[in-house]
Amino acid sequence: MKIKLPLDKMTIAEKLQTMETIWNNLMRRSAEFPTPPWHKDILKKREENIINKEDHFTSWEKAKKKIRNTVQ
Repeated sequence: MKIKLPLDKMTIAEKLQTMETIWNNLMRRSAEFPTPPWHKDILKKREENIINKEDHFTSWEKAKKKIRNTVQ
């Protein structure tokens, strides 16, 4: 099925809402999508890094500020 959206005519808010609608639909069907094996490996490595103090958590506010400073 090919879907054609009027992307050139849609506002950013409409595009974001469309993406949100698709994402919500995919999330409701998440059991149909198996997690790839490499994902488990990455999560295990990240957990080990936290335990070994090779990495740390950052608050969401600090993370957003860092992202904003990086992209500006």
